[in-house]
Amino acid sequence: MNGYADFPGLEAFDRPAALIYGIGNAGREDDGLGWAAIDWLEAESLCPQAELQRHYQLHLEDADLISGKDRVLFIDATQDAAVESFRLARPEPRMDLSFTSHAISIPTILATCRTCFRRLPEVHVLAIRGYAWGLRTGLTPGAQRNLAQAIATVTARRAPPSPS
Repeated sequence: MNGYADFPGLEAFDRPAALIYGIGNAGREDDGLGWAAIDWLEAESLCPQAELQRHYQLHLEDADLISGKDRVLFIDATQDAAVESFRLARPEPRMDLSFTSHAISIPTILATCRTCFRRLPEVHVLAIRGYAWGLRTGLTPGAQRNLAQAIATVTARRAPPSPS
């Protein structure tokens, strides 16, 4: 599914029933992209009604967290060389073996939410390309450019009008 075509625009997340969840570690260079995006939202006072979270990784309990939301945006760094700058995607619920490790996947969180809570919010993933993962604070120049491009795209995208 083309994530960009399905993305409603950042303004659609400015509501109490929305969650914007930055995944990463600001102490590991570009792994901090998810947190940097949340920092930017806070600095610009964008989506003040949404719940904003920063975590090092996903946890099984996040299925409970998202079960009470209508719309969720996960923001994370990616090492995938196929991602030039960033990628918007709509993940599908899928149980995998990641629930047994420290690196549980977004599809597994969605599958757990659907199974345990009998509901599934609208979920989008913004994956931003990173290049360095060492023990150092601060983003690389390439990751900073990619973050700026991702932000420009999601803020330029306008939510469709609400049905009357």
